[in-house]
Amino acid sequence: MGNKFVRRKKKHHTQFLFYFVLLILAFLLQTSVFPLLPFLSASPNLLLILCFSFGFYYGSLPGMLYGLAAGLLMDLFYSGPFGFYSLIFVFIGYVNGYFHAFYYEEYIQLPLFLCVLSGLAYHSYIYLLRFLIRGKWNLPYYAVHIVLPSIVFSFLLTLIMYRFFFSASKQLEEKAL
Repeated sequence: MGNKFVRRKKKHHTQFLFYFVLLILAFLLQTSVFPLLPFLSASPNLLLILCFSFGFYYGSLPGMLYGLAAGLLMDLFYSGPFGFYSLIFVFIGYVNGYFHAFYYEEYIQLPLFLCVLSGLAYHSYIYLLRFLIRGKWNLPYYAVHIVLPSIVFSFLLTLIMYRFFFSASKQLEEKAL
């Protein structure tokens, strides 16, 4: 009985380590590699994709915790008030957790829809609290040159990452049992 508990606990540590490494890799790709690619006018938001996927797959509370971790990473390495990114990522993880009840493995339309909505919420938050507050009213420019390319790239990357994330999560859960 005790040996089974130790194995199960070890498997949960493996899951935690996997998701932590995935978060760090996504952050490094998003901040170090994608901005250097000359053909990308805007880079996809990998942390946003992981955050809404985690909330969608595991529910509101785990989505909030993963969003907090992603937001803290962004807050630590970017300027501005501390907690700025944490707030939006926690919100996105929480809201997407409500759709956990509608999760089906083959159902890709809802995650893609959530990707677009999460991207719009993220960029609206950034625009309102970073640009509009300072009197920068050029919303059409921001929408066309920043929001639209970022959402399109995130949408396309979600098609790829969705299968990877959910198949890896499923395998980790099966090994934990």
